[in-house]
Amino acid sequence: MAYEADKPDEQWRAELTPSEYRVLRQAGTEAPFTGEYTDTETTGVYRCRGCGAELFRSDTKFASHCGWPSFYDPADSAAVELIADHSLGMTRTEVRCAACGSHLGHVFEGEGYPTPTDQRYCINSISLRLEPKESDDAAGPGEGTGGAAA
Repeated sequence: MAYEADKPDEQWRAELTPSEYRVLRQAGTEAPFTGEYTDTETTGVYRCRGCGAELFRSDTKFASHCGWPSFYDPADSAAVELIADHSLGMTRTEVRCAACGSHLGHVFEGEGYPTPTDQRYCINSISLRLEPKESDDAAGPGEGTGGAAA
């Protein structure tokens, strides 16, 4: 498939660290409970580390205790590509960035998580870059709470 953010392999290797390349471009997996976003509760947008496309929002992230960041829905269904994965002797659904084809992780369904979609997007932290939401404290004059002193 041709992707909007298509780059030659040499460019991917130059732009990504070896660990990022192994996961994003070679469908590797980071070790459980080691990723920087596994337990993060920061409000914001999770973007593809390969191309910057918006993939997930923090309001769909939940604590699944599986070892990787988990989301119950992408920011937009067109933001991710779902592909049948028959590796490791099992059938799973791989999740890729729809803009650049980078491997993100896998999606699982029907595991009993109390989510609106009954899905768990199990995503490698190294595939993501969190863009934190600016706090209301950063509002300029005339914005936010009316400028009341604390």
